[in-house]
Order: sequence, then structure tokens, then C-alpha cells
Amino acid sequence: MNGMKSSLRTQFLVRIFIVMIVTALLTGLIQLYFINDQIAEQTKNQASLISLSVESGLKETLVAAKSIEHQIDLKMISYSKHIAEILKGKSVEEIDEELLQNVKEEIGVSGITIFAKRDDDIVGVVSTEPEEIGFSMKKVGFLEVGEIMLQGGKAPVPGATFIDHNIVVLPIAQSASHNEIPSFFKYAYYHPPGSEYVINPYIEADEVNRFIEEVGPNTWISEMVSDNPYLSEIAILAPEVFVDPKLEEKIYPPKKKVVYGQFNHYNEDDINIIKKMAVHREKVSFVQDINGQKLYKTYLPIGDNFVVYTSLDYGKLSGPLYRHSLILIFSGLLSLFALFFLTAKFFNRVYINIQKIKSQLLLLEAGDLTAKSDVNDRNELGTLSDSANNMVDHLRKLIHDTTEHAKNVQRTSAIVEAEASQSVEKMYQLSTEATAKSREHLYSIMDFLESMEEFLQTLPASDKKDELLKSIDEIKKVAHDRTAATTDLTLSLSDLLKSLHHQSSQLSKISNLVLHQMAKFKLN
Repeated sequence: MNGMKSSLRTQFLVRIFIVMIVTALLTGLIQLYFINDQIAEQTKNQASLISLSVESGLKETLVAAKSIEHQIDLKMISYSKHIAEILKGKSVEEIDEELLQNVKEEIGVSGITIFAKRDDDIVGVVSTEPEEIGFSMKKVGFLEVGEIMLQGGKAPVPGATFIDHNIVVLPIAQSASHNEIPSFFKYAYYHPPGSEYVINPYIEADEVNRFIEEVGPNTWISEMVSDNPYLSEIAILAPEVFVDPKLEEKIYPPKKKVVYGQFNHYNEDDINIIKKMAVHREKVSFVQDINGQKLYKTYLPIGDNFVVYTSLDYGKLSGPLYRHSLILIFSGLLSLFALFFLTAKFFNRVYINIQKIKSQLLLLEAGDLTAKSDVNDRNELGTLSDSANNMVDHLRKLIHDTTEHAKNVQRTSAIVEAEASQSVEKMYQLSTEATAKSREHLYSIMDFLESMEEFLQTLPASDKKDELLKSIDEIKKVAHDRTAATTDLTLSLSDLLKSLHHQSSQLSKISNLVLHQMAKFKLN
């Protein structure tokens, strides 16, 4: 593995690519994490705003519907009092079906029933509808209400839309006397003061709905769903009916699970949540998959008995946010790739210039002092290339000058060596001749001095004689010293010339070695 070396460019590009991929993944994951949180938060906020808007709109619609229904109640009261004026002074026995039919047609109601006390019950005794004859208040649990009304009191009727002394107006309810086909009517019960009966006019539910349909909750909900692309369903629910479904089967008071709107996308979890809200009236929001559709649901308590249900299309709601987030992520990735390619291009240029300088250094390492790099960038690498080229020029001049000096030294050392060699031979000859002549002269002088000494020995003793003998001894000694000095001088001179010859020989070898080394450099 050590032999498999990758180039600096390959290492840089691989590392920068890995860093870019890791950075892209990390930033992408971080962005997705925060984007999901942001989407969830914005979805929650939008859902809350829509839910509050639905709540506000429904409250206004219910107020408007109640206002209209109140107007209808007042109209039912006026019907009842008008009927009482027509029947004024008549006893129950004097009122017959024909009379009631005439009154019905005159006023324009769906039917009229007269209730009176019979034994321990209050029953319908006369009516425009045969089914109403014999209808028992005791049977449906309203006997006490009937008795209070006959006494001129204010009857406590649950769910009644209007209550006052002698009169009660009920909301739309199912008729207990129409058993074959369920029929729904709005009923009013009025006890004319001083009479012994209760007048019960009623109108069909369709007639009431015509009044409240245009501003009623169902119409408003339909318009809200059609106008808002995010809304899937809106409904007003009655949690107590979900807890006890039998309440929906009772004739009065009329109760339904879905009071207004549509409630089709639900499962067991939704039912459990609604049941809990009958006691714990707290807002609940969550995301749920129903039949492959992702919905954001909100259950918001309204009033004391109802819950506003809104279902939002989570895909449509979060789609624009996801698209915006994906655009941000892809733009970030595109920026990273652009940065990578720009960095790779820049580094590739730097790498090529480094290779030029590297090639120059390899040639210099091989001894080619003509090698130069051509880097034209106006940056540090360009400055380095110029410096290297200048260094090569100076080094080539230095090597050239050194070679010339080595050649001169070689020539000089060769001449000195040759001349020293010849001088040594001459010095040997001169030293030998000088030594021989010196010795001959010494022998001659010594013979003469010995002859003089022998002659003086024959002379009588005197101070002059002793002085001459002493002088002869000194001359002998000087002669010996001079001869020895001459010999030493010639020997020293010979040794000097030998040393000079040896040094010049060594200098010649060194200059030859220098020239040999200088020959390795390429200068031209």
C-alpha cells in the first residue's frame, strides 16, 4: 500500500468532495429537521387560525340562526295568540275539526291540535290531523309541563327555544304521532289565560329551514369548505350523543351526533377523543391518515355542549412549505457543487503550477542548471518561480566560475608539480656536489691546519704559540660547522622541494576531482 501514492490533486479533490457530501448531508438533515418543525408549527398555526375562524364564523352563524329562529318563535307565538282570539269564548266541546281546519288555512300553519285535561292525563282532543287525536303528554313525559301551563305557569322545558308564562316554543322535533314515516315539525304550545285547554300550532321543518338555510350553519360550512382549499370537513358535534347514542333515538329533545356539517373521515380514535371531550373540554389537534389521505384534525370545544371539528388536507397545507424547503435545500446543494467545481478548478491551476516548479527542481536535482519554470500567475507561486529561476541563473554562474577557477588551479598545479620535480633532481645534484666540494675544502683546510699545528709544536713554548694553537682549534671547529651547515641546508632545501612537489600533486588531484564533479552539471 505504501507504493500506491496518490497525487496531491487527487487527495485534495477526494477530501473536498467527501467534506462537501458530508456537509450537504448534515446541512440537509438539519434543514429537514428544522423545516419539519417549521412545517408542523406553521401547519398548527394555520389550522388554529382556520379553527378559530370556523369557531368565530359558526358563533356568528349560530347567533344569526338563533335570531332568525327567534323571529320564527315570535311568529309561532303570534299564530298561537291569533288562534286563541279566534277560539276565544269557546269551550273544548265547541271546538271541532272543521273549525280548526278553517283556522289552519287562514293562518297558514301545518296543523293545529287542542290539548285538554282528561282524567290524569293531558291529551289531544281536537286536531286538524287525525294522528294527533289521543296524543298523550303523559306518555312522552310532558304531563307536568302541560299541568304547569294549564295553571298559567312558566314550564321548564329542556331545549325549548322560547319559554314564558303560558307559552313554550320547541325546536324542530320529530312527531311522536307520525310513526310510519318520520316527520319533523316546529311546535308551539299556548295556554290562553282563563281557558282550560292548550293550543298547539305547528309548522313543518322544511318551512323553518327555508328561513334559516341561507344564513344557517350548514350553508356557512359549505361555503367555508368550498372557499378554503385546505379544508376537508367542518362539523359541529355533540359529545354527549357519542357517549350515549340512544339520545339520538329520543323524540325530544332532538339530539344528533353531527349537529351541523359533515363528519365522514373518522376512526375509533376520533370517537374516543370526542367521548372524552364530553368531560374534559380541551382543544385537541393531531395528524391522521384516513384512507390514504393525510389530515390535520382539530377538535375545539364551543359553548357547554358542542365541539367544532375541522379537518384540513395536510398535504395541501404543508405542500407549499415543503416545496419552498426543497428549493432551499437544492439551492444549497447547487451552491456547494458550484463551490466544489470552482475550488477544484482553482486548485487544479495551482497544482499545474506546482508541477512545473516540481519538474524544475527534479531537473536541478539531476544537475541540469538550464531548467526553468514558466509560471505566469501573479501570486506567491509566480514569485516562487521567478526566485527559483534567479537562483538557477546565480548557481549556473557560480558553477561556471568555480569550474574556470578549478581549471586554472589544475594548470598551475601541473606546472608547479613539473617544476618541483625538476628542482628536486637539481637540488639532489647540487646538494651532492656542494657536500663533496665542502668536504674536499674541509680536508684541505684540516691538512693545512694540522701541518701548522705540527710545525708550531716544534717551536719553543711561548704565549704566541699557545694563542696560535688555540686559533687553529677554533678554525677547525668553524670549518666543521660550515661544512655541516652546508649539508643541512642542501638537505632541507631538498625536503622543501619534495614537499612542494607532493602538495602540487595533491592540488592537481583535488582540481581534477572538482572538475570531474563540475562536469556533472549541465550549464549550456
